[in-house]
Amino acid sequence: MAHRILIVDDEGHIREVIRVALKKAGMDVIEARDGKEALTRFAANKPDLIVLDIGMPEFDGLDVCREIRVPILFLSARDEEIDRILGLEIGGDDYVTKPFSPRELVARVNVILRRLSPRNGEAKAGPGALSQGGLLIDPEQHVASFAGTPLKLTAIEFGILRAFLTRPTSVFNREQLMRAAYQLNIQVSDRTIDSHIRNIRAKLAAHNCENVIETIHGVGFKLGRCEKEA
Repeated sequence: MAHRILIVDDEGHIREVIRVALKKAGMDVIEARDGKEALTRFAANKPDLIVLDIGMPEFDGLDVCREIRVPILFLSARDEEIDRILGLEIGGDDYVTKPFSPRELVARVNVILRRLSPRNGEAKAGPGALSQGGLLIDPEQHVASFAGTPLKLTAIEFGILRAFLTRPTSVFNREQLMRAAYQLNIQVSDRTIDSHIRNIRAKLAAHNCENVIETIHGVGFKLGRCEKEA
């Protein structure tokens, strides 16, 4: 089944360029002209990924990102570091600055899509899978599950859990987690890492797992038991 992509941008010619490139790559495309329309389209069509402009009137891309839990590729006319950091902190998976190459954008979309967990059914683990308690991730397939149920993680969340599962008895400081999780050559604040940790804990708590990551005060974080609460 073709991946469904929602394009959100207030400039029609930008949407057209992205639409043509994504359709040529075999993807289904939905479009929205602003943030409010994006939320409506998202609810009606359940896309696999959103290509989301940051700078839109009324309801901008960062507002949309706060409301939606789905992989996001941000677009922006500005190459300001604050936009990049804030966008990734609240859940974005990657970032492209206008003007952009359509081929590069499609390549980045494909990278994010490969990280998606299966949409239905139990996650299948390969020989390189890592596990602790009920938590399992497969770095080669970019899938994650808890107690057999697929988890929908952002690329950053996946990278953090992969670091923990690679060294399950180690304590990681924030700088180590930044290096493990961020493929982009950017600096992020301690608050950003803390935000991702909170998101991971919330996603596992929804599966009755309250012990996925432990805080070691004054030092950092370590992997917990990753088990369901009795």
